[in-house]
Amino acid sequence: MLSASYAVFIDAGFLRAEGLKVIDKPSSKMLLNAREIADWCRSIASLDLVRGRFIRAYWYDAAFPPEHKLAEGQRRVLFSIGQTPGIQLRLGHIAETNPKYELPIRKALRKTASGLGVAPNKLITEFERHWTFRAERKQKGVDTLLALDLVRLAGRRVCDVAVLISGDRDLAEAVRAAQDLGTQVLVATPNRRSVARELSDLADDIIDLDLETLQKMLHRR
Repeated sequence: MLSASYAVFIDAGFLRAEGLKVIDKPSSKMLLNAREIADWCRSIASLDLVRGRFIRAYWYDAAFPPEHKLAEGQRRVLFSIGQTPGIQLRLGHIAETNPKYELPIRKALRKTASGLGVAPNKLITEFERHWTFRAERKQKGVDTLLALDLVRLAGRRVCDVAVLISGDRDLAEAVRAAQDLGTQVLVATPNRRSVARELSDLADDIIDLDLETLQKMLHRR
């Protein structure tokens, strides 16, 4: 009987982005399949690297603010993920900012309008009929949640092994702390080159997510 236990920590943004690179599919039409990912988390119990009882998977993602036009559609997706057996949903938030190139372009348009003897607002209005400045989106709080959970569970001896699906070097110190508390940390990734050197050097071992596994984990919208 397996006496050790393990938990999986999933950076959803990392898994989707790196998985899509491997399977070479249009990103806008593919979503992560929570049930298949939960099944994979259970299946690795038999691996020599893990050798334990699956506790649960912690799924880290970011949500739009409630007033955002995409919030309702995302809420349904996140609700479905949170209802998947074996998965606990942990959410940061998405922050939107104007792209860095927007201000220089607007300044150039105003100067161009002045040089042509055209009203600047008229030129900018015409420009915006053909071009949209897309807001830049960044996840906030996701890495912090993951790092805190990893160290907290290690400190409470909840799991003997932590399987981390991420490649962010900002998690390196959390991994070091969990290891110092006696937890073995494995990194699972679609591509070893996508894992920061600081993280791969610390990992007790690395699990490769192969093409067949990734094709199950990602499905069409």
